Amino acid sequence: MTYEEYNAFCGSLPATSHVVQWGGSHVWKVGGKVFAIGGWGDGQPAFTFKVSDLSFEILREQPGLRPAPYLASRGMKWIQHYAQPGLSDDDLKVYLRESHRIVASGLSKKKQREFGLIDLPSHPRTQS
Repeated sequence: MTYEEYNAFCGSLPATSHVVQWGGSHVWKVGGKVFAIGGWGDGQPAFTFKVSDLSFEILREQPGLRPAPYLASRGMKWIQHYAQPGLSDDDLKVYLRESHRIVASGLSKKKQREFGLIDLPSHPRTQS
């Protein structure tokens, strides 16, 4: 995946914003919280994303993947796709989407509603 494809995909997810920071990295946020970082690679594209505890245990030993520098050393469950074979583009998109969901679910319910990240009831409840 190229940075252009990465940016297009992350930009297609709900309520996202993009900034370039941390040495030119493409940082994607949902509700002001980081869910994906494109950059920090050793000369080739690298993509960092938040994962579940189980996914962290599975992915951290896979070729081309590693616990994310800086983040994982602080006890956070983030993985970096930094080399081949790594993940296929389709699998990377699955993990980026899941990272977005994990981070969005950690926002307050008020913020989730504000950003349109949770479904509001379609019909008000009525009392009998």
